[in-house]
Amino acid sequence: MSTQTELKKVRASVMNAVHDLAVLVARDEGLFEAEGLDVEVVDTPGTFQADADHQAMREQIFDRTMEALYNAGAVDQYRMCEWGVMKRTVEAVGAGQRPAKIVALGAAMSKMAIITGPNSRFVEPEQFKDTPIAVSPFNGSHFTTLKMLEGFVKKESISTVNSGTMLERLDAVVKGDIAAGNFSEPWISVAQKQGCRIIMESHSTRSEAANDELDGPTLAAMFRAEGVAAEMINSNPRKYAHYFIAEAGGLLEPAELQTWRLLYAAPAPYTRERFEDTYEWMLGYPGLVEPGGIYDTVVDNRAWQ
Repeated sequence: MSTQTELKKVRASVMNAVHDLAVLVARDEGLFEAEGLDVEVVDTPGTFQADADHQAMREQIFDRTMEALYNAGAVDQYRMCEWGVMKRTVEAVGAGQRPAKIVALGAAMSKMAIITGPNSRFVEPEQFKDTPIAVSPFNGSHFTTLKMLEGFVKKESISTVNSGTMLERLDAVVKGDIAAGNFSEPWISVAQKQGCRIIMESHSTRSEAANDELDGPTLAAMFRAEGVAAEMINSNPRKYAHYFIAEAGGLLEPAELQTWRLLYAAPAPYTRERFEDTYEWMLGYPGLVEPGGIYDTVVDNRAWQ
């Protein structure tokens, strides 16, 4: 193992437990250090924390918590849903923001679920035609809602709405103020505890993004550590429930977290085929991403070179 003075320093964004668990475990289990890295986890809270504010939901994505810190140079590397990273890396330069590139397909295969209230009249996806679903715009809940529903409802009849943080969203669903919302853990488990109904759910992958100064060998070391962390999580997810319980703010006990939903894998290269398929899908919806993105300028798999 390298000595402390030899460790390569990296500042990595962490928004929530489910998307960033491999990073948290790699840090806390000493896996980054074993790879010669000193990874500083920079908290960039989104909508998952029970006490979350609304900065992560600002209409202009580059004004949101994580994006603003990255633009200011406070973090070197971040991960979000695959589509969210695509939007931000494609649009950053044109928006006058600090550039980043997609450097890997990420470790978290986060479960996302469309959920209705306990006594809702909604019992199947087709009923959501022209019915707003609560999401966080241009984040994973938004994109997975489109992905899941388009097999049941025409694109032009899929509707989404910003209804606040996960906690605020759940409160609106339970009260019947909104027909349904899209949630991840620990909020799926919280919703189940409160008697809500899951209509459909699916895994969705993160992407990893980094600035150009973070070199290939350093990224490779990070991804090796996260790959080991993924194996540890998959083999004993209950061990890491405390990260999720903290986010739920007292609404969930450790035994109530549905850990079978947690799934992680080692980061992998972001292929040209994956880029083209994902980007083409996003261009199929008005306003999801700007045109003009090119694989060779957006993606850099330098961790494998």
